[in-house]
Amino acid sequence: MPLSHPDPSPGTASGTRRLARLHPAALSWLFLCSTGGALAALALPAALGHTVDRLVSGGPVPWAGLLLCAALTLAETGFDAAAAVTGTTTTARLTASLRIRTAGRILAAEPRRALALPTGDLTARLTARTADAASAPVTAAGAVAGVLLPLGALVGLLLIDVWTAAALLLGAPLLVVLLRTFTRHTADAGADYQRAQSLIAHRLTEALDGADTIRAARTGAREHRRVLEPLAALADHGRRTWTVYGRAVGRSGLLLPLLMLLVLAVAGLRLAAGAIGVGELVAASRYASLAVGIGALTGALGSLARSRAAARSLDPLLSLAPLPHRGLGPVPDAPGHLELRDVGVEQDGRPLLSGVHLAVPGGTSLAVVGRSGSGKSQLAAVAGRLLDPDTGSVLLDGVPLAGMEPARLRREVAYAFARPALLGTTVEDTIAHGPWTAPPDAVREAARAARADGFLALLPYGYATPVADAPLSGGERQRLGLARAFAHPGRLLILDDALSSLDTVTEHHVRRALDARAGHCTRIIVAHRLSSAARADRVAWLEDGRLRATGRHDELWQDPEYRALFSTDTGTADGGSTGSTATGPDATGPDATGPDATRPAGTEDAPSSLTAAETR
Repeated sequence: MPLSHPDPSPGTASGTRRLARLHPAALSWLFLCSTGGALAALALPAALGHTVDRLVSGGPVPWAGLLLCAALTLAETGFDAAAAVTGTTTTARLTASLRIRTAGRILAAEPRRALALPTGDLTARLTARTADAASAPVTAAGAVAGVLLPLGALVGLLLIDVWTAAALLLGAPLLVVLLRTFTRHTADAGADYQRAQSLIAHRLTEALDGADTIRAARTGAREHRRVLEPLAALADHGRRTWTVYGRAVGRSGLLLPLLMLLVLAVAGLRLAAGAIGVGELVAASRYASLAVGIGALTGALGSLARSRAAARSLDPLLSLAPLPHRGLGPVPDAPGHLELRDVGVEQDGRPLLSGVHLAVPGGTSLAVVGRSGSGKSQLAAVAGRLLDPDTGSVLLDGVPLAGMEPARLRREVAYAFARPALLGTTVEDTIAHGPWTAPPDAVREAARAARADGFLALLPYGYATPVADAPLSGGERQRLGLARAFAHPGRLLILDDALSSLDTVTEHHVRRALDARAGHCTRIIVAHRLSSAARADRVAWLEDGRLRATGRHDELWQDPEYRALFSTDTGTADGGSTGSTATGPDATGPDATGPDATRPAGTEDAPSSLTAAETR
């Protein structure tokens, strides 16, 4: 099944209307504040003109008119301040809501589709794009003032003098063309700018993930150039944006003063003819200023254009369909019998697994072995429904995983990975993190089982040490991932290369902890060492995505090609000698933990799809 981004569906959650429904009260208040400020601004010229006429007439000081002008000025200022505060807080809340909704869609979707975007691009969309898209309802509500002011000013001019209003209308078509051109070009430039940003974020994420490789290969300068290469395009798009904005400002800077001059000239002629008074001239000048002051409207249109481009980039994520299920639950008190029936997985038209039939009795252990690219991680992902097969089905105690309610399934399946994501503030939070928060006693027991309690005791604050401040090696990170899996026991435990960075002694103790779960927990272990395969109840041997053989390790050991999987020609995981092959009965015994406990040849590159899915 080839993967592609889903087509944006109409009315996705990034739409302005849907976002507006999240905080209707705040947006209504913002609308009222913007409208109130605009109405106060429109009423002020009329009150000012009337007061000026009273002053020019030589009568008593019109205190009532002066107080009205002062009140309208204060009202305009107060409404504008309230709108600014409300707009800022509402934008922050909408951004948080949109990020949570988008992240939820990604986490609930089938991993291959959810992670089809590069990691850096996905990060950019979840951060900068959500902030831009979430500003649309606030901008739209606040844009009322930008529309109401010129329209109201035109009405005010019409009430004062038709000819003065006609002078303003003479330049209105040019203003409309200016705004339309600005909006269209700003949207295009903004979309191109966002794409360049995403590319830089993607390349930077790749470089950070491969920092050790870059350092070892001394290719830092080359990676620096590769990451920053899109900066030239980013700068071009940025200059284009400012060019569009500059041209709009320049043209409006030429057009608006000329239009203002025309309105005042006509108003002056009408004053000389006695058609209007001095106060009406003052009011007309104020209304003309409001009518041609399109700066606020231009800014709102530019912001809406950026929001629209950002929303389009979020639509593929918000259109992701969640994993389907029928609300089924696991069979109570069942042993964890796992069955794969004719399972097949494809990606980009290439088969990763084909026709896999496999049954794992409840409470037993299965080692999955094979060379790199044989489909081990895909099988581990399918077994716990981090990945849905394109063909076939997977059953846990007779219940199809595709029909099981996700929250209930996650309580029954625990995962540990080669590169676990350490979520949580402290080390204890990391181990406790899962389908339920493990209590402190369970956290410490799990740390002891994973042989993590020793190095945790040496940390500055023990289990309360912040994860960011804990200097952890690769093996220590793996032990925390194992402890997290042990702290959330279910009927199925899946280890995908989760022992690869452990030393021989630590691995031996962890395997003993795994063996202690025999009879009440089914264990699937992607095995990269001979000792792991030898200790398992059964071994599944994958080759090119197909199940070549299953059986006991000592039975499969009779096949020279199976023995070749554990050749030490590529070096051992424990730093043992190279150039030999692990053979003999001692190598296949249940406690084989010496230099012969090797990784299969060609297994140093773990597929990235499941590592990314681990964050689910």
